[in-house]
Amino acid sequence: MGSRASPPHDLLPMHVEQLRRRQHSLSELTYARDEDAKLETTRAKLSNILKRHEDLKERLSRDSDKLIFERLQKEFEAARTAQTEEILIHDEQWNDGLLATIREKVHMEADRKAMANQVNVPADLQFQSRTTYRIKNKVIYCLDGARIGIQYETFFAGEPCEIFHCVLESKSFLEKMTVIEHTLPFFLPIRELESDLLSSNAIKFIDHLEEIIQAYIDRREQVSISYQESLPHVRLIKELYGNQIGELFHSLPYNVIEFVLEDFECKVTVSIRYSDLLLTLPSQARVLAWPLRSSKRISTRASAASAVQPVPFRLPYAEDALKTLCLPEAFADIVLDLPRALKRIFCSQDSD
Repeated sequence: MGSRASPPHDLLPMHVEQLRRRQHSLSELTYARDEDAKLETTRAKLSNILKRHEDLKERLSRDSDKLIFERLQKEFEAARTAQTEEILIHDEQWNDGLLATIREKVHMEADRKAMANQVNVPADLQFQSRTTYRIKNKVIYCLDGARIGIQYETFFAGEPCEIFHCVLESKSFLEKMTVIEHTLPFFLPIRELESDLLSSNAIKFIDHLEEIIQAYIDRREQVSISYQESLPHVRLIKELYGNQIGELFHSLPYNVIEFVLEDFECKVTVSIRYSDLLLTLPSQARVLAWPLRSSKRISTRASAASAVQPVPFRLPYAEDALKTLCLPEAFADIVLDLPRALKRIFCSQDSD
């Protein structure tokens, strides 16, 4: 039998290079599969975390917190019913002098009731006029026990939302006030504000708390409306493109929001951040479009590595919309312009 001919010496480097490339491609394919498996595992873990997060929110919002809310709601309602006068306060009238007057009233009323009880004055003869003060979207009540009650009313798109309560107390007219009860969500920084502002600038504490509560409601309702698609122009988007928002995640105060848009030939990830709890428009926005591996529009000139693992690209127009428009309007603009934006990007890739 004849011996097997050896390949020419000058062809050996070519065979070695082909083997090296094949091994490299297989390694990349294995790496991509491993990354997909890790991604699926991460998604499963994230879904589990989000479920536990919702369960925790439900537990934290019931039982003792609900009892406090119901009790304060009844007390504030009784104070409103018993009021003999409601004074509308304008910005220039809302100052330290007015707050000092309110504090003096509640302490004088507490002292008067204590003296009346000592001489057994019947309760129906202890009645005194009750004045409440309305400043913008908050109402200040003079409560029993030398306490000041502040009721915060919140709104979104002109419609009333939730009501929150904060009760302040001081041992005497000359001592600093403290927050003894409230119905604010536990993740809003009321105790930090109390420590920083209440003893030095009570007016600023009361107003700053109102701004934080309203901004929280604004962010929350924007996400809710965008996700539920309850506005007319957003319902139109849903009819045209289907329910596109998926994998929605947000922090408790809604200062970090992330969601995914799955449509067209890309998967779009949206991430927005609010650097301050007073903000209702994001300070940071990042929108990435991830080409799907099955997409026929991925550039034919892309390398084997990028074909296995597509590289995402940013959508500046979407980021600008998020930072300048409320979330439902930004969502509508992003979805409507997405086909044209993707077409421009793919054409640019093909021409490279």
